[in-house]
Amino acid sequence: MKSLKLFFLAIACFIAMAATAQQPQSKGQMNSQKLATTLYLIENFYVDTANIDKVTEDAIIAALKELDPHSAYISKKDVEKANEPLVGSFEGIGVTYQLIRDTITVISPTAGGPSEKVGIMTGDQIIKIDGEDAFGKKIDNEYVQKRLRGKKGTKVTVGVKRGSDPELIDFEITRDKIPLNSINASYMLDNHIGYIKLDRFAQESTQEFKEAFAKLQSQGMESLIFDLRGNTGGYLNTAIELVDQFIDEGKLIVFTEGIHSPRQEWRSTAAGLYTTGKLVVLIDEGSASASEILSGAIQDHDRGVVIGRRSFGKGLVQRPFNLPDGAQIRLTTSRYHTPSGRCIQRPYEKGAEDYAKEMEKRLKHGEYYHADSIHFPDSLKFKTDGGRTVYGGGGIMPDLFIPVDTAYNSKLYTNLVRKGALNRFTTDYALKHRDEIKAQYGDFDNYNKDFVVGQDLVNGLKKAAEDAKVEWNDEQFNRSEKFLLLQIKALIARNVWETQQYYQVMASSDPGVQKAIEILNDNKAFNKILSNK
Repeated sequence: MKSLKLFFLAIACFIAMAATAQQPQSKGQMNSQKLATTLYLIENFYVDTANIDKVTEDAIIAALKELDPHSAYISKKDVEKANEPLVGSFEGIGVTYQLIRDTITVISPTAGGPSEKVGIMTGDQIIKIDGEDAFGKKIDNEYVQKRLRGKKGTKVTVGVKRGSDPELIDFEITRDKIPLNSINASYMLDNHIGYIKLDRFAQESTQEFKEAFAKLQSQGMESLIFDLRGNTGGYLNTAIELVDQFIDEGKLIVFTEGIHSPRQEWRSTAAGLYTTGKLVVLIDEGSASASEILSGAIQDHDRGVVIGRRSFGKGLVQRPFNLPDGAQIRLTTSRYHTPSGRCIQRPYEKGAEDYAKEMEKRLKHGEYYHADSIHFPDSLKFKTDGGRTVYGGGGIMPDLFIPVDTAYNSKLYTNLVRKGALNRFTTDYALKHRDEIKAQYGDFDNYNKDFVVGQDLVNGLKKAAEDAKVEWNDEQFNRSEKFLLLQIKALIARNVWETQQYYQVMASSDPGVQKAIEILNDNKAFNKILSNK
C-alpha cells in the first residue's frame, strides 16, 4: 500500500507541476489527471479507510459499461481462467466429474491423463483431498478446481471410495497438462454424410477439425454437416483458418473496421481441405462472434446452406490490453463485417440492460417459432456472390429456418433439468449399470440400436423428481415423452461412453440435423437454395 501511496503522490506532483507551468492540455490529458487526482484524494483525505484497489476496479468497470456490452475488465486472478477454454488445455489431475449429493464423483478419467495412470476409475468418489474431508455443503466447482488443479509436476493426494468398500484408497497424483478438446462429436450419420460439432473456436480447433475431417473422409464422407449451434465464438484467427478449409483461394473471409482501426481484410488461401463437397452449417441464437464469421462467409460465397435460427449478433472485436498489475482490459476496437459487407453486430444503443434482454424479446416476438416474425429493412439488404439477398443488422439469418422444438416447452422437463434431477438420475444409473450395459450390448452401436428406455427407468426418474421436489405432471410428461426418453438414453450413453455418443443418440430426433440430411440428400433442393431460383 505504501508503494501505491507514493505512486499517487507522484501523480499529484505531476499535476501540480503541469498546473504551475500553465501549459495547454488536451482533453485526454485533463481527464487522466482528473481520475488520478480523484484516486489520490480518496486515498489520502477520505474520512474512512478506503479499499483503493476495489475503488479503482469499480471505476474501470463502470467506465467500460458506458461503452458497449462486450468491453470488459478482467482481474489478475481471472485472466488465466478466462483464457483457459480457448488456450485448449489446463493443468490438473485429468478427470471429468460431477457433484452428486455433495460428493465429487468421477465420471471418467482423461485417457492417458495422470488420474488414469495411477488407477482412478469411473464411479470413484473423491472423499479426501490432501487429508482434508472433501464432501458436504462446502463443496462446489470452485472448491474442487482450486484443490485438484495446479501446476504441472505438483502432487496431490486423494482418498477415494470405490463401490461398497468402506476403506478409502489413497492415490498420489502428479498433475500434468490436460487437453481441452473443442470438437464435441465427429461421426458418420450414414454412409456418405459426416457430422462435426464444434463447441468453441479455440487455439487447437483447426488441427482438431483436420483430424476429424480426415477420419470421416476415410469412412466415405461425401457431404458434411458442421454444427455451430450454441458456439459462442473464440479466436478470430481460428475462425479464419476454418473458413479457409471450405472456400477457394483468394476470397474475402471477413474484414474489420473502427474509428481508430483501419480496415483490415483476411482472404482465403489454397489450403482448403473441403472446397467442393456439399456443406450444411447449423446455427442458432447461441451461435456468436466467430460462429457468425464462419456462417456469414459460407453464406455470402454461396458455399453451403445455413440452417437453423438467427444467430446471436456479436460482431464487436475486443483487443486485450494488459494493465500494470496483471489485470486486463478487453476493449472493443472495431466491428466484424461479412464478405458482402454485412455488420454482424446487433444494435446496443438502448443500453446494456436492453441488450441483455434480446433473447427474451425474440421469444416474445415469436422469432423462435416463426421465420416471418423477423423483419429486416430494405436498407440492410446485401447480395451474395450468386446474387441472393441476405440481410445485415445483427446476426446471420439462415437460409432455412428451424423452429424451436416444442418438446422443450413442458414445465416438467424444464424443472427436471433446472433442478438437476434428470442429470443426477442418468448419472447414477450409468455408474451402477455401466459394466452390465457394456456386457449386454458390447459397443455403442448396438446400444443405440437396441436399448429401450422402459417403465423401470421412467419410475426411477419419477423418484428422482420427487427427491428434487419437482412436481410430476402426467399431461406434461406425455407432451415431452418422446424427447425426454431419448434424453435419458443419450445421457446414459454419454456417461457410459463419451460426449460424442450423446449427440449420436439425439441425432434421430434433432430437427436441424434431420433437415440437413434431407437437403443434402436432395441435390435439386440443395442447389435451388444456393442459386435462389
